[in-house]
Amino acid sequence: MPFSMKSTMSVLAIFCATALATVSANAETIKHNLLPGKPFEGTKLSILSVVTPQFDGLMLRDDEFTELTGIETEWTFIPFVSLQEKLVAEGLAASGTYDVVNYLDSWGPANSHWLVRIDELMARDGISMDRYPAAFARSAQFEGETLGFPLRAHPQLLFYRKDLISNPPTTWAEVIEVGKALKESNPDVAPLALYFNNDGNRQNLFIWLNFIWAAGGDIFNEDWSAAWTSEEALKATEDYIALHTVHEVTNPNSLSFVEQDARQSFMQGNSAMIPVWWWAYSGFYNPEASTLTKDQVGFVGMPSYIGTTKTYAISMPFSISSYSRNQDAAWEFLKWLSNPEMDRANAIEREVMGQKIVNNVVTHISSLNDPDVNEANDGIQAAA
Repeated sequence: MPFSMKSTMSVLAIFCATALATVSANAETIKHNLLPGKPFEGTKLSILSVVTPQFDGLMLRDDEFTELTGIETEWTFIPFVSLQEKLVAEGLAASGTYDVVNYLDSWGPANSHWLVRIDELMARDGISMDRYPAAFARSAQFEGETLGFPLRAHPQLLFYRKDLISNPPTTWAEVIEVGKALKESNPDVAPLALYFNNDGNRQNLFIWLNFIWAAGGDIFNEDWSAAWTSEEALKATEDYIALHTVHEVTNPNSLSFVEQDARQSFMQGNSAMIPVWWWAYSGFYNPEASTLTKDQVGFVGMPSYIGTTKTYAISMPFSISSYSRNQDAAWEFLKWLSNPEMDRANAIEREVMGQKIVNNVVTHISSLNDPDVNEANDGIQAAA
């Protein structure tokens, strides 16, 4: 007996409902917005990454990614000082040797012509850059388009010796006061480790920017002419340099210090304060590298200048190479690599696959506010 139109529509409705339920059920079993069915099973991705315990922790967890997708990964770790050269060579070769690349945010614009835009992919898979603080999100974007995810990002903090400084400074004027008092009470320890030396990687600009921006100055005008020559910016520059030349509260070697030298000075007990990225915290009390104990190391937000606090943040995004022959599989990898659960776990768990991992770097707002993440890292995320 033939179906009536009403019966046919009922059957179609049941069929569609069943199909949607099946798709929904499949979607619920796939973590981290990954596509169901392992469509890229057997693909092998090549990942270029900077050397850091944070990314060691991610790499050691990637068996989960392979289990979920059937995609294998091969990581190549490069020291930071060599990473830019490696990235530029990869862009010039256009060979697709690496499917996914890691880089410092300020290198993004110059390499943006060969990095895949991911805005449409994020919209398709329900991912928003709103999960990151605005500064971190912007650092992975260029001309309004998203180049990747800010997997490693750093705010600045002021680290200090808790056994020498009972009330940490909240302004640069207080840094000077505390520094002068320390010179009297502890003459063998320099009050402040700064890094004025230009070693080519621009790290010596980042503390100066705190002064420039707080004074209402900037680096460039809208027409890209110099903005740091304004009256406000020049006064801020003079005050920044005066920490060394006038007030003499910096380590005497600060003119030759790069960031690493300043960190070493703090770790060896030769300086009592240092403004630097938050990732340095674990190294400051690592017995293999530092003379300090955890009880001696404190941290607060960056000091204000003339009543205003303006600080600098950087990130190291991961992006997909447009020369990759595995771009769809690489997108699955980026979704897994950047998921909030991973961000949280990588800052809490201290051992992965039998290897010790100490990492306090997180980039998701949810992780920054997570009480367990803060408890595992002495509240450094809240301070940041």
